[in-house]
Amino acid sequence: MPTLSKRTQNFTDSVIRRMTRISNQYGAVNLSQGFPDFEPPRELLDRLAQVTREDFHQYSITWGARNFREALAAKQSRLMGRSINPDSEIVVTCGSTEAMMAAMMTVTNPGDKVIVFSPFYENYGADTILSGAEPIYVPLYPPEFNFNIDELEAAFKQHPKALILCNPSNPCGKVFTYDELKVIAGLAEKYDTFVITDEVYEHIVYKPYQHIYFASLPGMWDRTISCSSLSKTYSITGWRLGYIIAPEPVIEAAKKVHDFLTVGAAAPLQEAAVTGLRFGEDYYTELQAKYTEKRDLFLKGLDDIGISHTIPQGAYYILLDISEFGYASDLTFCETLARDVGVGAVPGSSFFREDVNHLIRLHFAKKNETLYEALNRLEHIRKKIAKQS
Repeated sequence: MPTLSKRTQNFTDSVIRRMTRISNQYGAVNLSQGFPDFEPPRELLDRLAQVTREDFHQYSITWGARNFREALAAKQSRLMGRSINPDSEIVVTCGSTEAMMAAMMTVTNPGDKVIVFSPFYENYGADTILSGAEPIYVPLYPPEFNFNIDELEAAFKQHPKALILCNPSNPCGKVFTYDELKVIAGLAEKYDTFVITDEVYEHIVYKPYQHIYFASLPGMWDRTISCSSLSKTYSITGWRLGYIIAPEPVIEAAKKVHDFLTVGAAAPLQEAAVTGLRFGEDYYTELQAKYTEKRDLFLKGLDDIGISHTIPQGAYYILLDISEFGYASDLTFCETLARDVGVGAVPGSSFFREDVNHLIRLHFAKKNETLYEALNRLEHIRKKIAKQS
């Protein structure tokens, strides 16, 4: 029998999705995979019901239905501070997962290097390897998860083709400041590097922090490939609607990659999602207030239990410190947590290049009653999980 491709030899299946399966197996409250248990906005669901009875059941234009691209361009032009052309500067993808993969394949060649901040969302390393590129990891240092400028420039001196910037960051919840973004921008210009952004949590940011679109920085539009999706903003992770916004030459190439990867995103869902893209500013204000309430509720509960944790500036994840339990494997700890305590989490080692086994990731994109149930179970964690010597 012929040998299989070498591309997948150095990474496993998704640990995040695996932990969802383990959570389901033990009936645990699933705080591992980042999707909500509350409904999307009623307006989207009502429009989706209408769409099922209309003529949107065949392929849309490969790079996105026109009205979807126009609505997206209007929304993002307002936020990014420039006029985005819906015909030449947008390609609609099957979620931000495909957007990131298409961006990587658009700008990198086999053998190129790509800078990835650590901790990182698990797909980035896999995307780099599947593209034939080599990741260069640069650490972010807790508790603020700041980078060291000298270490970052040392990575740039290796002449990478691109840097991946997740902002707000999964899993650590960091929101990069304007000054930090300016440092990255200066190095990207100095070393002639693309910046691929993952901005899916752009509307989930906690005061006083603010999200700044990297493409909006002076001189950065031409070298930025902005990736995002509707999944987190409108609580529709299963709709798989993402997009790339970039200069026309980049989009022309990305369209080709996208076409042969997936042909196109789901036409009925694009049509229904236009409703969300046209929401007014009050929706995003309410979204921020909703997640601020959930963050405060969850963090207070963890504080009452007495477990050390990070405080996210954006997104909806926290990293919990499990050092006191003495487990050599955070994966084993998470399996034990799901089985014996009834709460699903993700081992932190799946996000770090460094040797990290004392952190696990939990998320709070859940109904308040779900969070209270998880906290009630975690209250007994020290009784149900024995410390390892």
